[in-house]
Parts: sequence; structure tokens; C-alpha cells
Amino acid sequence: MKKLNKLVLVIFSIIILIIGVVINLLVVGWLDYNTAFALVKNALTGETSSKVILITTEFCMLFAILCIFVDSSDDKKETKNGRDVLMQNDNGKLMISRDTIESIVNNVVKEFPGAKEATTRIKLDEQNNVAVLVDVVVTKNVIIKELTLNMQNRIKEAIKKTSDLEVNEVNVRIKDIVTPEINED
Repeated sequence: MKKLNKLVLVIFSIIILIIGVVINLLVVGWLDYNTAFALVKNALTGETSSKVILITTEFCMLFAILCIFVDSSDDKKETKNGRDVLMQNDNGKLMISRDTIESIVNNVVKEFPGAKEATTRIKLDEQNNVAVLVDVVVTKNVIIKELTLNMQNRIKEAIKKTSDLEVNEVNVRIKDIVTPEINED
């Protein structure tokens, strides 16, 4: 599709260039109005010519509308269908994978003694804002409200610090409560 878009853009540009040259020649007087109108009249009187001109003008109008309303940037394609975060600055581009963000979250969760197992999902919007969903298995005597609040804050801080991404929300779901294993030494 990319090659087709380029071809259509080249054809469209050539047609607009020709129209622009003819108008400029008319304005500066290097082309006589009567000659130009006679050429246009001859082109329009034939049935085949009229169809070609009609198709050409429709093509130009449609492609002009396409150029106005369709974003032609390749940045979205570079993000592997939304799997990565694309960040850009004066020096170039930086791609951060979802797996990397999930790894940051999982490392933070491991730091909490009351959290045993965690699975993480990351959602990204068009502005690279992050929403985190963490499913956690906790130990029996943990205070869930305190644990999750601390976990949410630390996850937000860790993602912001390491990747400079804005975290809109961190949703924690307690998947299960387990009794801690007792070491018999």
C-alpha cells in the first residue's frame, strides 16, 4: 500500500504542477487566453476526452481529501501495532516495549513481602500514557489496602523514573490469598 500511495502522490503532484504552470503562463502573458481556451474546448468536446478529464479531476479531488484527513506518518507502524511506545526527541527515536514496562512493574511488585505472584498487563493510549493492571496473589496476614496503595505509588514512580512515561492509573486486583510457607529448619 505504501508504494501505491507514493505513485498516486506522484501522479497527483504532476497534474497539479501542469495546472500551476499553465496558470502562471496565462498570468505572465506567455500563453494566450484564446489559445488556452481553444485547447480546453477541444479537449472537452470529445467523449473520450471528457471521460478522461472527469476521471482525472475526481482522482485529484479524492486524493486531496485523502492527503488532508489521513495521517501518513509511519510512527504507528513502527510501534508493532501498538505493542511498543515510540518516543522521539531531537536526537532520534526511542522504542520501549510493553514487555519492558511489565518487567519494571513485576520488579516493583517483588519488593513487597506480602506479594507472592503477580501478572501484569499494560495498556497504552495514543499519547503514550500508561495504564497498568496487576493481578497479585498475597499472603494471608497482609493489609490489602495498605499494600495496594504503596504498590500503586511505587509502580507509578518506577515507570516515570525509568521511562519518563505518564502513568494514568495502576489497577491492582487481588487474585488470591495464600498462607505463607513455613520453613522447617
